[in-house]
Amino acid sequence: MNADSLPVPVAAVPEDSKSRFVAWVRGAAPYIHAFRGKTFVLGFGGEVAAGERAQTLAYDCNLLAALGIRLVLVHGARPQIDAELARRGLEPRFHQGLRVTDAAALECVKSAMAVTRFEVEALLSQGLPNTPMAGSYMRVTGGNFITARPVGVVDGVDYQYTGAVRRIIAEEINADLDQQNVVLITPLGVSPAGEIFNLAMEDVAEAVAVALKAEKLIYLCDAPGLLDNDGRLIESVTADEAQRKLDAREGLTDDLHLYLPCAIRAVRRGVSRCHLIDRDKDGGLLLEFFTHAGVGTVVSRDPLFRLREATIDDVGALVSLISPMEADGTLVRRGRELLEQEIERFTVVEHDGVLVGCAALYPFSEENAAELACLAVMPEYRRAGLGDQLLKRIERRARVQRLERLFVLTTRTAHWFRERGFAEVGPEALPQKKRDLYNYHRRSKVFVKPL
Repeated sequence: MNADSLPVPVAAVPEDSKSRFVAWVRGAAPYIHAFRGKTFVLGFGGEVAAGERAQTLAYDCNLLAALGIRLVLVHGARPQIDAELARRGLEPRFHQGLRVTDAAALECVKSAMAVTRFEVEALLSQGLPNTPMAGSYMRVTGGNFITARPVGVVDGVDYQYTGAVRRIIAEEINADLDQQNVVLITPLGVSPAGEIFNLAMEDVAEAVAVALKAEKLIYLCDAPGLLDNDGRLIESVTADEAQRKLDAREGLTDDLHLYLPCAIRAVRRGVSRCHLIDRDKDGGLLLEFFTHAGVGTVVSRDPLFRLREATIDDVGALVSLISPMEADGTLVRRGRELLEQEIERFTVVEHDGVLVGCAALYPFSEENAAELACLAVMPEYRRAGLGDQLLKRIERRARVQRLERLFVLTTRTAHWFRERGFAEVGPEALPQKKRDLYNYHRRSKVFVKPL
């Protein structure tokens, strides 16, 4: 590609932006390797298909496919169906959040679904210069992959042509994915008798993800994800925890009421992860999958590990965990009494109730800095990425305190910190109070990372 075809001349990009871009690409590389060849099922409503983010969503789906991700898209068309009903002077009918589809409504459903599908296909088929899809050609396929059955009569309400998934023909979808096609599924199903049924997008996406044994099921929804009682994003939740939140019926948007039950069932039936992402977040898919922090809520069947803040009851386990590394000089010695005094500074990670890792944060607020100290993981768990999780948690705690840089002193693990964005500096870069305590005989190397 020559310079004239670039959206922004390279020389016009500030040096700090170039550095951030390079750092982001390098940080995304492990995820690119991990996701290549994996199946993602993405469900999104008609609001997304017709909204201002539809264009950028197509760009991001194109990038995911180009990175070797097997992509299945399931679109909805609820607002488009409502608009078609209104155009024909008909009233939409719902019961328990599910559309009641009579014969007249079915004609509106077929019309709206067809138009929406063609519009989504058009977005995915772009290849104009000066766009992220320049030079690409996404082969979008579909077919009669869904066998449906009628919902029937529920609470005395006859749903008529509203259906439920009876079977997903997974082998045919996989055959298309094997050919490097993107599969686009419209939530209509047919019965063996040739009847057409209107299906809920979220149910179809769930059924497809389960049938394909997908790595991820993703829903774009009208919320950032699940929020706690203080309105903060819940980054990850187990199926059981999500079920309790669903049962409480508090703080859930319309989309989450529909999508969360599907997410819970999907992970319990074998889907590795389900992600709930804000449909209005530009680049939400890329931020969720290719950055450490992510932007949505991840639902999983079971927690592999549990991170939490330490309590006084953890002191004994902490002593056992760090004493071998104190003995070989990796860590500075901390007595039990000191650990008891500073326990609130520690974050711990446990597996099946056993404490297997820890890290501590010591803030120096007057200099907008903090020390990461006592990062330790049991040897048998070091390949599980717990060090990265602890580092991420400590960084988040430091950001909450509005601190601007994180530093660490180490004698044995310099390379580990370099690989995670830390740069080596001299002891003179330490906060004054820490500099006064620096042990020149130990000769620890100092690394710092901006937050």
